[in-house]
Amino acid sequence: MKVIIVEDEVLAQQELSWLIKEHSQMEIVGTFDDGLDVLKYLQHNEVDAIFLDINIPSLDGVLLAQNISKFAHRPFIVFITAWKEHAVEAFELEAFDYILKPYQETRIINMLEKLQNAWQQQHSAPVSAPGGLPRENDTINLVRDEKIFVTSIHDIYYAEAHEKMTFVYTKRESWVMPMNITEFCSKLPAAHFFRCHRSYCVNLDKIREIEPWFNNTYILRLKDLDFQVPVSRSKVKEFRALMHL
Repeated sequence: MKVIIVEDEVLAQQELSWLIKEHSQMEIVGTFDDGLDVLKYLQHNEVDAIFLDINIPSLDGVLLAQNISKFAHRPFIVFITAWKEHAVEAFELEAFDYILKPYQETRIINMLEKLQNAWQQQHSAPVSAPGGLPRENDTINLVRDEKIFVTSIHDIYYAEAHEKMTFVYTKRESWVMPMNITEFCSKLPAAHFFRCHRSYCVNLDKIREIEPWFNNTYILRLKDLDFQVPVSRSKVKEFRALMHL
């Protein structure tokens, strides 16, 4: 697994290099202290992951990540910074993780293990599904306490709108996402998730029981949870077709 480090503080760069070499099998193929130099390098070289400081000269880490996100080959990005305020930006750019300075060795070790596992899974899985269809993305980034958690979409039961935020529920946890429910649902595969109400999006695989309700609508009871998700009148026809009712 080939990686580069983008960090303009020499001591921080040296410390991260040592941690990567000490606790992983990753190959560090380059270190940079300038955003434009990284962009030039990536135009002719492919890497699997980038450890990217946000505050770097010429082209800051966020702008650099925005450019990299348009590449055909998109490496994993792990943001490194001393500022917690950048966590939301990191999430919006679908960064793999977000590490705060000064480094905590146990945190780095966990991140490196998770990163290697994600890379191995990506390269062991087929590029496309049967029939030549693109393989769907089966993970989504959820944020809590300035940390990004790479979560299987199959762990999500439903999402609920709360003004400009979206509450996301798994079997045992809840998350608050800094986006409206329309934007959040657009990140989920339509084959598994259905916007059953203007305030709700449900994982179809988690439905345990479909109960007829007022005005020819439905209430959905979910596996493992007591919460009931409504289906609005405007969505009933589409829902019936999806569920073959």
